[in-house]
Amino acid sequence: MTRTTHQLWHFHGGLKLPGEKHQSTGTPIARTELPRQLVIPVHQHIGETGKVLVNIGDRVLKGQALTQPTAYVSAPVHAPTSGTVKDIAEYPAPHPSRLSTLCVVIEADGKDEWIQLESRADYKKMSPADLRNLVRHAGIVGLGGAAFPTSVKLNPGPGHQIKTLIINGAECEPYITCDDMLMRERADEVISGAEIISHALNTAHCLIAVENNKPEAIAALNTAISDAGVDYIDVVAIPTIYPTGGEKQLIKVLTNKEVPSDGLPADIGIVMQNVGTAAAIYRAVFHGQPLISRIVTVTGKGITQPQNMEVLIGTPMSALIEQACGYQENADRLIMGGPMMGFTMHCDSLPVTKGCNCLLVETADQHSDENNAMPCIRCGECARVCPVSLLPQQLYWHASSKNFDQVQDYNLFDCIECGCCAYVCPSHIPLVQYYRFAKTEIWNRERDQQKSDHARIRHDFRQARLDKEKREREERLRKKKDMLEKKKQAEAADKNETEEDPKKAAIAAALARVQDKKAKAADAPKNTDNLTAAQQKQVDEANKRRETE
Repeated sequence: MTRTTHQLWHFHGGLKLPGEKHQSTGTPIARTELPRQLVIPVHQHIGETGKVLVNIGDRVLKGQALTQPTAYVSAPVHAPTSGTVKDIAEYPAPHPSRLSTLCVVIEADGKDEWIQLESRADYKKMSPADLRNLVRHAGIVGLGGAAFPTSVKLNPGPGHQIKTLIINGAECEPYITCDDMLMRERADEVISGAEIISHALNTAHCLIAVENNKPEAIAALNTAISDAGVDYIDVVAIPTIYPTGGEKQLIKVLTNKEVPSDGLPADIGIVMQNVGTAAAIYRAVFHGQPLISRIVTVTGKGITQPQNMEVLIGTPMSALIEQACGYQENADRLIMGGPMMGFTMHCDSLPVTKGCNCLLVETADQHSDENNAMPCIRCGECARVCPVSLLPQQLYWHASSKNFDQVQDYNLFDCIECGCCAYVCPSHIPLVQYYRFAKTEIWNRERDQQKSDHARIRHDFRQARLDKEKREREERLRKKKDMLEKKKQAEAADKNETEEDPKKAAIAAALARVQDKKAKAADAPKNTDNLTAAQQKQVDEANKRRETE
């Protein structure tokens, strides 16, 4: 029974699907046996890959960090057990692309020896920033499937006042029951984790959303809330409609608010975390344990004993299948995730990752042959059930014709890939595959464009640097040339002065002699007493001429 009555709303579309959850809820959560070797992918989250901290041959302890975050949106991975690093190389990983990724291979020594752990039960004395760092270094990511680094969601940023925390226990996809069993058996961990998150976000109200087909989980959570004595956490039973567990859909059901198309829940004062994430935060804070394991549902008509298991990250999927007593004779396909949003594994030797919540083994009669897809008949059923109110047929036409500009005009990236459209399509068109293809191509084009822009910026910067260096070099040469020219002129001037000095001295000396001679002639007495009249006349005429000249 819920503690309070909470008004609910509805989102567009959705489906009522057969749950098939009873198959894996009949037994408690089992622990898997320690495998001989674990393969831990370095990249298990949305964001940047971390820097590897270990080398081949190193002995590692359980809980020891294998990588270090290299960016804000990043999370480390840790050793799930003690042992020796046998290899650091590319290995196949569970991903739709089937590509290999960098992995750290650890050979277990069987001792399961922990690093030194530190409890922070006094977390209320910690600042939100310190709590975020603790969660970040514990490698905790969203365990609902998206694997987004939790520390980032705990930091909504300036200008975002978080009024409501939502803990998502709406496990709406068929077959998957890992969250259900977690809430039944470890409700106290979920509640304690919710308290820690509320403290980190300074949020006064918390809603735990659980579908109404999980009465045991609801009862266990309410009991844990009463035992903890908290009054700001409410358990809300919501209708069992797929995909109610989607972030935007659940926010609509609980608050009647809609997250903006290009926005985040924090933009409307809400943060959402999965119940598994809340429990992981509790273990990190109270016990100092990083995220090295998770609960995985192993189920389906093709498995002998469906059940839930707590699995070390890096354990081969084949070990889980073996512990569930193996495949049935009619087993046909292994899927990581649920039947709606999961993807097919090409083998069962791949490792379990943080985002692996279910291994579903289907039989041949459970899935349609995608090669038998027929042309679209434009019935509109896909648009009727789309929980995001998109036009799936328009997206399909543009995606199939590789018109990637046009497909974005129909809000392709609002698609949550829930599979409702493909489920109801009478032509059996694998619509979601076309949307994933279009998204991937658009991302590749944007990445190529970013690389091209980066290369152009680097070229322009280099060219500007070369032009600047050329101008500086020319200016230095000009200054040097001017300096040399001035020096040459000064030397020439000094040389001319040196050459002209004797001539000037000779001229000056000659002028001086002439002046001296004139002075002497002027001062000389004029003997005219004994001159005849004719001679005196000549002297007078000479004097007149001299005066005239």
